[in-house]
Amino acid sequence: MPNVEETVSQAENRRGVEIPPAVPFSKHLRNTLKDTLLPDDPFRQFRNQNGIGKRFVLGLQYVFPILEWFPSYGFRSFRSDLVSGITIASLAIPQGISYAKLANLPPIIGLYSSFVPPLVYAVMGSSRDLAVGTVAVASLLTASMLRDVVNYQEDPTLYLHLAFTATFFAGVFMAALGIFRLGFIVDFLSHATIIGFMAGAATVVCLQQLKGILGLVNFTHQTDVVSVLRSVFSQLHQ
Repeated sequence: MPNVEETVSQAENRRGVEIPPAVPFSKHLRNTLKDTLLPDDPFRQFRNQNGIGKRFVLGLQYVFPILEWFPSYGFRSFRSDLVSGITIASLAIPQGISYAKLANLPPIIGLYSSFVPPLVYAVMGSSRDLAVGTVAVASLLTASMLRDVVNYQEDPTLYLHLAFTATFFAGVFMAALGIFRLGFIVDFLSHATIIGFMAGAATVVCLQQLKGILGLVNFTHQTDVVSVLRSVFSQLHQ
């Protein structure tokens, strides 16, 4: 009869996992960068494609997805999009006006910011369930940044020009992040940081609405809780 130790050793050898072959550092680094910067592998559709014309068409469809789905777009899809568009417009119109007021901009600017981004995304976007437009935090940041430079009541034209300049460079910066596939940077932000930022932004937005709700004239330009509450309680006579 075989020895007990030999039987156990044979069983462990059968269950053992082979050590993977060593991978060169350069290859490991290249694969890691590829998984990080190009997780969706945007060049897969160009493989095994003969002809420059075919690759050019695929490239245009990748940048402008509307060229791919619009030829098969029918009346049924248009009817559904019309109903959903009217529904979203009922929310986007007052939301755009309120966000413009948060940034101390004319209400018409808020309407443009609610209409133009979805129009551009319909041509260049790929998601059917994504909302595109301004957000309250961006409006508050714009107002807090520009009011340190110019007073929107004293020089509204200069304030408007600076707002356009700030949003232009913000768009250039975001486009560069998309071109260079730097969205993975968000992965380094912890969940607690994101939740705290969202909760803080909601608190700031609520506090800024006290000016309109209470009808205060001389309201603080600061966004912290202490300054806002001090401004409110110092004007109780109003």
